[in-house]
Amino acid sequence: MKALIVDDDLILADVVSFTLRRAGFEVIMAHDGSSALDRFQADTPSIIILDLQLPRMDGLEVCRRIRDRSNVPIIMLSVRSNDEAIVQGLELGADDYITKPFSPAQLVARVQAVLRRSSDSGIPRQMTFGDLTLKPERHGVENREKKMVQLTQLEYKLLETLILNGEQVIPAELLIDRIYGPGGGDKAMLKQLVYRLRRKIETEIESKSIYIEAVPGIGYALMRSGQE
Repeated sequence: MKALIVDDDLILADVVSFTLRRAGFEVIMAHDGSSALDRFQADTPSIIILDLQLPRMDGLEVCRRIRDRSNVPIIMLSVRSNDEAIVQGLELGADDYITKPFSPAQLVARVQAVLRRSSDSGIPRQMTFGDLTLKPERHGVENREKKMVQLTQLEYKLLETLILNGEQVIPAELLIDRIYGPGGGDKAMLKQLVYRLRRKIETEIESKSIYIEAVPGIGYALMRSGQE
């Protein structure tokens, strides 16, 4: 399994590389944003460890360009846990983030958790709720007019969970465990994920009868608007 490490800190990149090699990964490295895209295209890694502060092209732009063409898991690296760029990265489709400095054990655990989530999709099945239909073979969702939008692994898992529990409010803690795994996410990450999915459903796919309702202090539900 290949891991692409993108960081202009050569010492840290070497440490991360050594850690992942010991965990059984084949490691590819890039030290600027432009090279990262080249290596991604040439080597098709299974996961990307992406620093936000990069020369030639920042990590956010790298994340955006990769997300436009692939659902490969992306873990962002940042020196600040409250960095606004982390929020932007999650909005762009990154799967997780790690704050520097971090331990080798933490890195391996987060990588394994993200890979586990991305592969744990269960039996692919087509499901419909209102005018939305999940399309597992295309990893996306379409409306009644057959307009399709692709989803990231996390967005797909969130929508699938909401459809399975249609019009029932799901506690945020249960959604976090289902989507990120125990201890793998938090309410802020879930909120950003809901925001991204809501934007795709309501804007990109133009669903007119379905919306995600946030119930303060409890969680989220997929609801019908009554306009079908």
